[in-house]
Amino acid sequence: MVSDHPLAPRAISAQEAANREALRHLVAAYGHGIDRRDYDLVLSLYHDDGTDDHTPYYSGSAKGYVDWLPGMMAHWRATSHVMLSALYAFDGDRAEGEVVARAWHLTLDGTRQFVAWGRYADRYERRDGIWRFAHRSFILDHAEDLPANAGDDFGSDGVGRGRAGRDDPVYARLPLFNR
Repeated sequence: MVSDHPLAPRAISAQEAANREALRHLVAAYGHGIDRRDYDLVLSLYHDDGTDDHTPYYSGSAKGYVDWLPGMMAHWRATSHVMLSALYAFDGDRAEGEVVARAWHLTLDGTRQFVAWGRYADRYERRDGIWRFAHRSFILDHAEDLPANAGDDFGSDGVGRGRAGRDDPVYARLPLFNR
């Protein structure tokens, strides 16, 4: 069955495959930047005139969003933003994407965890050959505020515990990430 629906299965060109991969990388880099508190990286993912909408917490310029992030993230000892699936629609140098995500947050005292399930509704633009966010907005589908498990490392002594900043083990283990 043939469909003209923009999300229906169809043959794609090598260029569209490359574009999709560039957007997947952009989305993954966002989660990495947020969780590692690498705000320079997060800002670099948006065009200079890009915007972000995390209503009711923040809505405005990407620069303003990144300036707002340290205060918001100071409430959490650890976070993990996971992008689960994504659909993209392209129109030349413009694209839109729906990215399903889970964002986990552990309180500073380690007693509560907040888990948000939702979707990013993204608009992307390719300028000078580079895809970046033109606009990013979050749609909350479900949230849970739960007690955190005691001993949240589950006996992982020696494995290398994740951290919010540049002292996270990934930077020691992956030297190309630490340039």
